[in-house]
Amino acid sequence: MNIFNRYAPFIRDFIYQNNWESLRAIQVAAGDAVFNTDDNLLLSASTASGKTEAAFFPILTLFTEDMPKSVGAVYIGPLKALINDQFQRLNDLCREADIPVWHWHGDVAQSRKKRLLENPSGILQITPESLEALLLHKHAYIARLFGDLRFIVIDEVHSLMRGDRGGQTLCLIERLSKLAGVNPRRIGLSATIGDLESTGKFLSAGTGRKTAIPKIEAGGARWRLSMEHFYVLGAQAAEEREIQDAQPELDGKTDTAPVNADPAMGYIFEHTRGKKCLVFLNSREECEAATTTLRQYCEIRHEPDRFLIHHGNLSTSYRETAEAIMKDEEQFLTTVTTATLELGIDIGRLERAFQVDAPFTVSSFLQRMGRTGRRDLPPEMWFVMQEEQPEARAMLPVTVPWTLIQGIALIQLYREERWVEPPKLDRLPFSLLYHQTMCTLASCGEMSAAALASRVLSLSYFHRITQEDYRLLLRHLVSTEQIQKTEEGGLIIGLAGERQTSSFKFYAVFKENEEYTVRNESQELGTIVMPPPVGEKIALAGHVWIVEEVDHNRHLVYCSQVRGKVPAYFGQCPGDIHTRILERMREVLRENCSYPYLMKNAVARLDEARRTARHSGMTEEPLICLGGDMWCLFPWLGTYAFLALERFIKIKCGPALGLSALDSSRPYFLIFRMKASKEEFFRLLGEMEKQPLDPMELIYKGEVPLFEKYDEFLPQQLVRKGFAYGILGIDEMRARIRSWH
Repeated sequence: MNIFNRYAPFIRDFIYQNNWESLRAIQVAAGDAVFNTDDNLLLSASTASGKTEAAFFPILTLFTEDMPKSVGAVYIGPLKALINDQFQRLNDLCREADIPVWHWHGDVAQSRKKRLLENPSGILQITPESLEALLLHKHAYIARLFGDLRFIVIDEVHSLMRGDRGGQTLCLIERLSKLAGVNPRRIGLSATIGDLESTGKFLSAGTGRKTAIPKIEAGGARWRLSMEHFYVLGAQAAEEREIQDAQPELDGKTDTAPVNADPAMGYIFEHTRGKKCLVFLNSREECEAATTTLRQYCEIRHEPDRFLIHHGNLSTSYRETAEAIMKDEEQFLTTVTTATLELGIDIGRLERAFQVDAPFTVSSFLQRMGRTGRRDLPPEMWFVMQEEQPEARAMLPVTVPWTLIQGIALIQLYREERWVEPPKLDRLPFSLLYHQTMCTLASCGEMSAAALASRVLSLSYFHRITQEDYRLLLRHLVSTEQIQKTEEGGLIIGLAGERQTSSFKFYAVFKENEEYTVRNESQELGTIVMPPPVGEKIALAGHVWIVEEVDHNRHLVYCSQVRGKVPAYFGQCPGDIHTRILERMREVLRENCSYPYLMKNAVARLDEARRTARHSGMTEEPLICLGGDMWCLFPWLGTYAFLALERFIKIKCGPALGLSALDSSRPYFLIFRMKASKEEFFRLLGEMEKQPLDPMELIYKGEVPLFEKYDEFLPQQLVRKGFAYGILGIDEMRARIRSWH
């Protein structure tokens, strides 16, 4: 029997009603795996390829044949917006079969949650943080809620693979399964996975099952790509002043941007007119600044405001209003956003995405471009690269347009090799270990040290943690009153630990800054970090506000709207760039070929950069003399291998080489003064690389490198060990030093 005929009648009706002429390959493959095996399943296919339906059509069919006696499937999504969107889609599908769909996160009403607790059934959609809260506060309900749980679907699984949040998700699934006495099958969904086999093993950890990974041949999808470069001030590289002429082959005739407009923002202002677009930026500060500028242009031109804003620090009402407007097919507005709209939420028929400067990963580029191209339109992305014009006397590395070269490298890696970043699963997750220890103790109550260790260290994500490391952690937590010993010798949450576990912020393992809620009269605008004094201005929600009152005890800021423009600040947002991208950047500077998506200014700027690279020799010789005793090293290494090399040179080689004034522009180049010659530099590096190296030697004296959210609660020895053995890219660094010989 073919897969379509195997589906439940209401699903076949749904397919007919939506005028699907045939099932997609991924839906056939998923149906075969779910119906005919007991394997876990990893579905990797492009955005809008029908992965959600591929997973849920066979699940719902099995439910109609044998209805679960509890929640039968849990859908874990990384964002509340994605869950809200999928909730509507699944509700429409399940209504016919009378299968309830529930969603559970911070914005869902308590009455709705109470109804689920009273009648556990159907499908539960939840974020990792809300699932943590559920296990923590509804511990006694877990067996009844999930006693017949059969499937766990993890959407956008790639977004959980590069840090503690993915580890937390895996721990949550294992803890829930043990408490409920079930072993549900796991289904991972993603459009951008770099290493399918590693991800499949990660997905199956602790289940005793294999992971089926159907090989879906991608069709020859057509992309519409362009990349343009702008100096913030001054003549452009191609000496083209007129924004409206910059992209004639894609856009036809348009009006001009405001006089004296920022060239990059003016370009975006014009080419979003009359269209539904997304503009992606890499930080919330940049997002706020761009929105304020674009709205000012509307005001200058006496046009209605046509720009929305969406990022993680905005209030729920602001975000949901923007999402609702974007779904309206009659509204041709542009939303300026960060990664919050990068993932799967369906925001209707988008015509075009803009990316300001290069994203940090190929995965992010693919996700962002995948926001467009639905409803039979080709995916379309316009890169807009900005740069301060280098001064005539600027030193070599500053004259290279790094973001332009990075953007080209990202595109070429995927075009040529279909390469996407592999998951990073080899860290020593001590911060998460603290978090899961506290969660387990808070939910289970008093436990012996042996029982706690057995419960926590049996979670598969902690396979690299030794018993000795865990004993060290527990002793430290007792000494700092995070946990407390009872008279009977058991362990419970201590006074200091209570302050942590009782906060709603404890559910999350990703790092957050101390935030203040900003209000204008009764309206909540969002949150900021480090509020300025009364009378100063802040930027939020694409507008400027003057601070009228700051309540530090309640973390509240009261303000009123004014005109103007000020920078926003939400805290640090560093990016992790893979070594493969840096290596491809070097090739971009070496090769002479042109790229069809580059526009006039970008072509001219790339030509300049290649001439600079050729004359300096920076792509052939890693160490370049900038004059006198000033040197520049181009290692072409990713962020964490670069960090290791930086420390290796400074700590192991610096004194012998007479290094001083070391200045890092991670991960592109290192500048330093050196008394030794180039030959001595490479000879010493080679000799030191051959000697045994304990990664702990690359931590500075007295340094405690707090990297993850809960590192501050760990013993310093574990923080240093986690950084040295889990963060620093020692192996890549050593391989690069050997290649120089």
